[in-house]
Amino acid sequence: MNPFSSGTRLRDMIRAIRACKTAAEERAVVRKECAAIRAAINENDQDYRHRNLAKLMFIHMLGYPTHFGQMECLKLIASSGFPEKRIGYLGLMLLLDERQEVLMLVTNSLKQDLNHSNQYIVGLALCALGNICSAEMARDLAPEVERLLQFRDPNIRKKAALCSIRIIKKVPELAENFINPAAALLKEKHHGVLITGVQLCTDLCKVSEDALEYFRKKCTEGLVKTLKDVVNSPYAPEYDIAGITDPFLHIRLLKLLRELGQGDADASECMNDILAQVATKTESNKNAGNAILYECVETIMSIEDNGGLRVLAINILGRFLSNRDNNIRYVALNMLMKAITVDAQAVQRHRATILECVKDSDASIRKRALELVYVLVNEGNVKPLTKELIDYLEVSDEEFKGDLTAKICSIVAKFSPEKIWYIDQMLKVLSEAGNFVKDEVWHAVIVVISNASDLHGYTVRALYRALQLSAEQESLVRVAIWCIGEYGDLLVNNIGMLDVEDPITVTESDAVDVIEIAIKHHTSDLTTKAMAMVALLKLSSRFPSCSERIKNIVVQYKGSLVLELQQRSIEMNSIIAKHQNIRSTLVERMPVLDEATFIGKRAGSIQATVSPSAGASINLPNGVAKPTAAPLVDLLDLGSDDVPAPSSSGGDLLHDLLGVDLSTASTQSGVNHAPKNGTDVLLDLLSIGSPTQSSQSVSDMLSSSQDNKTPVSPLEGLSSPSSNSIQPTSSAGAAPAIDLLDGFSSNPPKQENNGTAYPSVVAFESSNLKMVFNFSKLPGNPQTTVIEATFTNLSTNIYSDFIFQAAVPKFLQLHLDPASGNTLPASGNGSITQTLRVTNSQHGKKSLVMRIRIAYKMNNKDVLEEGQISNFPRGL
Repeated sequence: MNPFSSGTRLRDMIRAIRACKTAAEERAVVRKECAAIRAAINENDQDYRHRNLAKLMFIHMLGYPTHFGQMECLKLIASSGFPEKRIGYLGLMLLLDERQEVLMLVTNSLKQDLNHSNQYIVGLALCALGNICSAEMARDLAPEVERLLQFRDPNIRKKAALCSIRIIKKVPELAENFINPAAALLKEKHHGVLITGVQLCTDLCKVSEDALEYFRKKCTEGLVKTLKDVVNSPYAPEYDIAGITDPFLHIRLLKLLRELGQGDADASECMNDILAQVATKTESNKNAGNAILYECVETIMSIEDNGGLRVLAINILGRFLSNRDNNIRYVALNMLMKAITVDAQAVQRHRATILECVKDSDASIRKRALELVYVLVNEGNVKPLTKELIDYLEVSDEEFKGDLTAKICSIVAKFSPEKIWYIDQMLKVLSEAGNFVKDEVWHAVIVVISNASDLHGYTVRALYRALQLSAEQESLVRVAIWCIGEYGDLLVNNIGMLDVEDPITVTESDAVDVIEIAIKHHTSDLTTKAMAMVALLKLSSRFPSCSERIKNIVVQYKGSLVLELQQRSIEMNSIIAKHQNIRSTLVERMPVLDEATFIGKRAGSIQATVSPSAGASINLPNGVAKPTAAPLVDLLDLGSDDVPAPSSSGGDLLHDLLGVDLSTASTQSGVNHAPKNGTDVLLDLLSIGSPTQSSQSVSDMLSSSQDNKTPVSPLEGLSSPSSNSIQPTSSAGAAPAIDLLDGFSSNPPKQENNGTAYPSVVAFESSNLKMVFNFSKLPGNPQTTVIEATFTNLSTNIYSDFIFQAAVPKFLQLHLDPASGNTLPASGNGSITQTLRVTNSQHGKKSLVMRIRIAYKMNNKDVLEEGQISNFPRGL
């Protein structure tokens, strides 16, 4: 006999495949076997049909295609014998899924087998239906499955319950047919049937409100009694696991009670006693007991308020944190994250244990514990918690320092009680992990320092001390050289001494030494060196005796291969050597940086205008466009295609050259600035004063590198980058700003669309929500479109905390008015309206496009819906 004929036994084929030493050999064996099986199928070989299908299933599990054998499954299912049906149904479940059209042909066979006199064949049909049931099959076969829920044999009832779960998930409207049979299963004594009945009831509660109300009224007390019987049951060897009777049934019952008690005070009160009993009597020294306790805690935290029970539940989680098993500690931290919103005070009692988890050797536990500590921080405990975290920062692993540093910086910025404490903590972080600090953090430190005028001397001295010990921390070096450049005279003269600090002796030469070491250090990057050069220029004015030495340091970079350093060297050397008359004015101390403006710039913008009443909080009131960071542009998919190139926008080019956004300034101030000549803009940026006094000097200063336009960081500049310093002026005969920047585009051509009526558009529609846009134009302003958005609730649930947000590309400007309300009635019995105004700078060239995000609460659960709108009428 051919060793690869259709008569080969399954074990022989498996042995031949396992004997293959290469993948090519295995493919050859499988190819020959598949060819033999195809030949047998074509010959309608009934003797070996079941054997061929068994081999096909093994080949399928190896990952080879076996679609040619699907019809063989149907033929075996249609046969009369149990062995053939068993192989046929097994093949059906393995080789097919619910998306296969062939599955339609098996519905009739399934229906016959569900009514078969042999209970084992009925069981086979239920298994297959529970695994691959499609929506169409569910509708056709639901009556048979419902009938089998009352079958005499418990194994059939169990399989029918599991099959019913599949049916109601595929066709939720059939749920009402299974409510009464499912309730009857809850009275079963057989644990196998009972556990499937409980799971069926749980799934019914999730898909049907009617089922939930029915089980609350009719079954809550019975379930409580069943759970009490299981908890107090004597030893039963057939159900016992680690000394606990049927922990699986425990957990299923607790999950069902959680569904029933959530949002219902009466049902919650009915189950309080048994939950307390489970929480106190269950042993926690075995994994099965911990699983039950975890489900019990989750049930307690989900049902209606009971202060004593919640404290008990949180104490159980506290015990979990002391467990040696990492999995138990991790799930406890996850649950405490949820519990803190319910009872923060009870969670605070376990603060010390949570802090110990931050120091755990397991990375996932460390990260989760750090997130929990971050949520635990408030004004009352910020100082001790920050101290603990900073102490741990000194000994933490390198890979964990990034996350830990980010959380500490966020905590200090959010809950700082006073500026001196903020500065002290940030200096500790910069000294220990300055290389892990993001740029916006040390930018914020500089802004806070500039605003604390009474702490300038204290801060610069503290930074000088820290720099002697931690010169390798890049962010610390940057902050230190900025402060020494600004307040070097306070450092040398010990001005602004506080009672808490000791005086130090620093000469002018020592201060210059620090900057020189920083600029020449091999680890210093371009930003640090550029800031150091600016600091040297400022010190050349503050320390005249060191001016020549500073000039020699600066001159060394005239031949630098880095264009930024070369340009700065040439310009600053020119200022030191030739322009003594304007140097002191040019490098005077920076004005106080406005913290609110800095936070707004740091957050970034996607051209969505924020309502004046909006704060910096994450939870903005409805109708306010949230200020979003640059990464949100990527998140919202607003495409770089719609963003004009820097060379085509004066505002963008000026931002690139000097770190100033003129468009933002004009938008925020609400006025149209007059054109300004290039010298005026530069003099305002450098805080020199009248252009008539120093325009020639500035021209000389820039003459050596007139054409080099290199980006300059706002914090590296010579004076405040605040857009408020740019005032409207006019200068006769001077070239306007458009000539300096060579980038302001001309006004887009105007097109009159007044009087045009635009049709309403269904902008967004889901199963829960519908949003309709109505359009109108302002008279004489075709670029601006007024959109009235109407939101309608399509579901039977009331939506609360309704928030609508929108984002547009850069060529559009968006303003959102507050919405008419934040509660949306159910079933279309009311609506929320909100007005949007969109200004299209490319009117007539580009159409409107918008990305939306709608957030609301339904049944106390947060829901988020997103979408993109591009079906706006033409002409907008």
